[in-house]
Parts: sequence; structure tokens; C-alpha cells
Amino acid sequence: MNQGQQHSVTIQSIERGDRGLFPKCVSSDSSIGPRAFGFPSLLWGLEWDGGKGRWGGVASSRWVGGSRVGHWGRRLRSRQVQTMASERVQGSPPLASNPTRVHSSEIKRDLVTRLFDIGAVKLGGEWKLKSGILSPVYVDLRLTVSHPEVLDSVATSLVQSLTNASPGLAYDLICGVPYTALPFATAVSLQTRKPMVMRRKEAKDYGTKKIIEGDFGVGQRCLIVEDLVTSGLSVMETVEPLEAVGLQVSDVVVLLDRQQGGRENLSMRGIKLHAVLTMNEVLDILQNEGKITEQVAASVRSFLQDNQMLRPMEIEQPQTPKSYTERAGACRNPVGAKLLRLMDEKRTNLAVAADVETEIELLTLAESIGSEICILKTHADIITDWNPHTGEKLREIAERHKFLIFEDRKFADIGHTVQMQASSGVHRILHWADIINAHPVPGPGIIHGLEKASLQCNRSVGLLLLAQMSSAGNLASSLKGYADMSVDMAKNNESFTFGFISMERISGDNFVYMTPGVQMDALGDSLGQQYQTPAFVIEDRKSDVIIVGRGIYKADNPRAVAQQYREAAWAAYQRRITNQAGQKG
Repeated sequence: MNQGQQHSVTIQSIERGDRGLFPKCVSSDSSIGPRAFGFPSLLWGLEWDGGKGRWGGVASSRWVGGSRVGHWGRRLRSRQVQTMASERVQGSPPLASNPTRVHSSEIKRDLVTRLFDIGAVKLGGEWKLKSGILSPVYVDLRLTVSHPEVLDSVATSLVQSLTNASPGLAYDLICGVPYTALPFATAVSLQTRKPMVMRRKEAKDYGTKKIIEGDFGVGQRCLIVEDLVTSGLSVMETVEPLEAVGLQVSDVVVLLDRQQGGRENLSMRGIKLHAVLTMNEVLDILQNEGKITEQVAASVRSFLQDNQMLRPMEIEQPQTPKSYTERAGACRNPVGAKLLRLMDEKRTNLAVAADVETEIELLTLAESIGSEICILKTHADIITDWNPHTGEKLREIAERHKFLIFEDRKFADIGHTVQMQASSGVHRILHWADIINAHPVPGPGIIHGLEKASLQCNRSVGLLLLAQMSSAGNLASSLKGYADMSVDMAKNNESFTFGFISMERISGDNFVYMTPGVQMDALGDSLGQQYQTPAFVIEDRKSDVIIVGRGIYKADNPRAVAQQYREAAWAAYQRRITNQAGQKG
């Protein structure tokens, strides 16, 4: 065949081999003859023409609508044949009854099975995620860099996903989310011939000190490439620095959408997600191929449903004054809702920390101040004569005086350990406490462990997360982002977590905020405790409950002093909602 001459290729059949799908073709050039071209990407450009009863499409040395030079073109040139961009492919009837594109089933199936076979998708076990959650599915797409043929298919799939979903999508640049998606972005850049920029996770402290590397101009449109999306947070961490240097970002293409809220979260930020695969598609394919059982697929679907990461956009609205009772309706934890209603009924937002050392001191203090408080905060592990009946006696007083018991255990271990600590042992905490607390440091697993323990004890219990503390130099209050991460954990577990130990309001009205370190005079002690007044905590910091310790239990008349704190905190609360109403008006 002379250079520049057009020729046709007939597809005799589509076969499966160890490297993927193979279209077996016959060329009009007799020098080429029948051969199987083992490159799945070839099929992306083919469509079934029902009117003509044949496959039709454009196959050229540039695959996927002119996206890159491909192996097919190189094979033909090796026979001294120059393929043309207008080359017409015609062939046999489709494999399925009415496919709009071949890749809608066969190519996806091929890609998913290959990802599974190389270990990039793991199912049927238990893996600890970055968040601390134990998951029945683990996706490690970094393995694709060791399998060039899989990486090639991934890149082609990403490009075609954009072509199918948004034929008119225009972009000038490509940026991969570091680090796993960088090879994907590089491969897509090579296929599409679109330039690429890179985001650094940290700016260099030498040289140009740039966070975005590459050649670009203000106003250019940048496409984000990601390996998988769960919550969408990593995508936004790339979008923001790109926008900061003047680039426009509106679209992200991803290989796998785990279907845990990422698409919705990105949409709320004006970012459209284009996914090659969803987790449900992956499960369906692997189950149909006999790679996993129906039980494994069901367990993964259940896990994804139970671990949604939707983060609604928090749009500032004029503050509406709400009473504790009105807010109870938004609190999903029954103990938290009960507390809010109780505070209005008793007209008290005072919690007392009973840091005493004997059972008689604890019970006497509870009896004395019970009428003044909404919560009694205990430290069971400092009661030297704690016994199996101490909790029962304390509960009887609490029910009679209508206050809740908060065991300040500050759980901080892995889920399995805290489950045993809360339900068993010497103190059997969840058999008598209404409220417990935990450090967020171990991750969401600690919440799940404590919730399991409460179910074992068959009692309604509410959890507080320690998002901030009142002692000088504490890490919880000084580490950037710590409180925000605590809020995210609580939002994902609102049925059990109803609030925070914090120095201020850190989220919405659906949570309860309790602030320790409160005294009538804002002083401190020799061990680093810093005190704030009731008015400052309730009015200025907009907390809900003040926690007072030594100022009450060490007083000569604890009940009289508790009454003073109660009145001061309640008056501050009434001023707060009154002032909010006035500001709105």
C-alpha cells in the first residue's frame, strides 16, 4: 500500500486473552493479513451502527478521538503502511444486543478484573484505613505503576470517561492529586497532548518556593486527575492552591468513585466529578466473574452505606435564637436531646466536677447539689473505695434530682480496648453513666468501639469528643485543624456523638458544647489550669454548659456556691439568646 492510501479493516471477532480484549481483524491490505491487535484501547473508538448493521468508527494512529499515537498505528507502519486519521473501520455485529459503546461492559470488566488480579483492589478481608476505620475493601492503585499495560488502560479509560460524559469539555492543563494520581495524570497528558502542572504538598524553602510547578497562565482551565474519591477532601486540597494562582478548576476525572459522598461534596463546591467506575460497578463485575462472593459484595455495600462522608456546605445565615429545647429536635443522640430539654426544665446549664476520693464524699456531694445541676461529672478511678454498688447508689440520686451522670474517663485507645474498658472491669462505666468522653486521636474506631459497648449494655449513652482543653500548652487546642477533624468525626457519627468538650462553640446547634475551667474570677492555678468566667464562656464563647470543679466541691457550702454558679450561667444564657434576637431584628 502506498503512503497516504486509505484502507479498511474488518473485525472478525472480539476475543479475550491474558492481556485483555483482542479484536481479531483483517485488513484490505493483503500484505498485512488476519491478525489480532492486543490493545484494548482500540475498541474505544468503535460504535455499532444499527442502521447499517455493522461496526463503524474512526481508527487511526491516534486513538480516542485523536488523543495519542497508538500501538496499532505503529504495527501497521512496521509493514510499510501509513495509517490515516480518516481510516474507516467496519466489522461484524455487536457482542451485546444494543450497546452504545463496546467499553460500557467489556472494557470495564476487563479493567476491573485486571486491577483485582494485580492486587490493586482487595476485598473479603479487613484493612485499617487512614481514618482508623476497619474496612472490608482496600484499594491501592499505586500498584498500577508496576504494570504498564494496566496503567495504559487506566489512562485511556480516564480520557474516554471525559469524552463520553462531556464531549464539549474544554481544558488547557492537567494536574494530578499527589501522589498516587501523578502517574495517571502523566499518562493522560501523554495521551491527550495536554500540558501538565504539579502541586507540591509543601512549598520548598529554597529556589522558587512554588507550590504549583510548571508553565501556566492566569485564567487557564485545569482538569484534576485523581485515582479514587472518598470524601473529596484530597481533591479540594489540590483545587484550592490551583485557584490561588489564578487557574480555573471545574472538573475532576477519577478512576474510582467509592460512593461515600465525594461526588456530592465536590458538587457543593462547584466541582463536577467524572468517574470511570463506581464501587457498585466494581462489586457487580467481580461477583459476576466469580472473583468474590455475594456475601463479600453485600458486606462492602453495607460498609459504604454506614460510612458516608457527606459534608454539607456551611453557609452563614443570620443567627436565630433557639432555646435548648428547640435545639433538642436537631440532636440525633437521645441522651443529648434529653440533656437539652432537661436544662430548660430545671433552668440550669451547670455541670459540677466531683473530683473527690471516697464514695461517701461523692454521694454526699451529689445529694447536696443535685437540685442545682444538669450534670454531675465523675472520676470513678480516683474513688478509693469504689464497689459494685457505688454506681447504683449514684444513679438513684441522679434520677431523683433529675441530672445526668458524666464519667470523665477520657477514653483514648483502639476500638476493641475501649469497648472492654467502658462495659466491664472494676467500674463497669456504661452500666451507670449517661455520658462518656473520648480523645479523637485514635480515629473513628474509638467511637465505634464505645458505641458497641453501649449496645452490649443495652443503655442509651451519649459521647463527647475532647476537641479542646483548658490546660495551658495542651496540644488539642494548639494543633491546627485538630478541632475541625474532631467535628468531622462527630458529624459522621451523630447518632452516638452529641457534643464536645471545647473552649467555645466549634460547629452548629445540633451539638452540645461543654467548657471546663470555669470560676467566678478568671485566674489560674499552679498546675496550668486556666479559668474563665461563666458570662465569658456562655455569652462570648457561646458554649452551652459550664463545668465547675474545686470552686464548688471545696466550698464550705457547696450547694450555696453551686446555686450562685447556676444563676450566673443561666443569666448569661438568657442574655445570649436575647442579644441574638435583637441583632436579627
